[in-house]
Amino acid sequence: MTMATNNQSMRDTALTQLCGFDQLDEDEPLRAEIDGFAYAVFKVGEMVFVTADLCSHGPGFLSEGYVEDCQVECPFHQGKFDLRTGLPTAPPCEVPIQTWTPVIRDGIVFIDPASPNQI
Repeated sequence: MTMATNNQSMRDTALTQLCGFDQLDEDEPLRAEIDGFAYAVFKVGEMVFVTADLCSHGPGFLSEGYVEDCQVECPFHQGKFDLRTGLPTAPPCEVPIQTWTPVIRDGIVFIDPASPNQI
């Protein structure tokens, strides 16, 4: 699942606000830094995806990447990742990136940072 509007398994107290849904633009991913960790937030249609911002291959920030067909291209080496799974889809990337399931509530995008999706 890539977007949830009411997930009872996530306690409200565990959720961390990343951004407003209206701040997201399909043409430009958003970087959200929380407690020293950077997340990349993507909007594809009405779906929202959250990944670690740092590419697993090098020093590129995925929030500065190009998004097409639910994939993000790292601006550093042009490797690609699937936004739904975090799995690499084009070399030179070989190691998956971490993803989180966003919760959209009252126009705000939240995640539980302590509960990343399983790779």
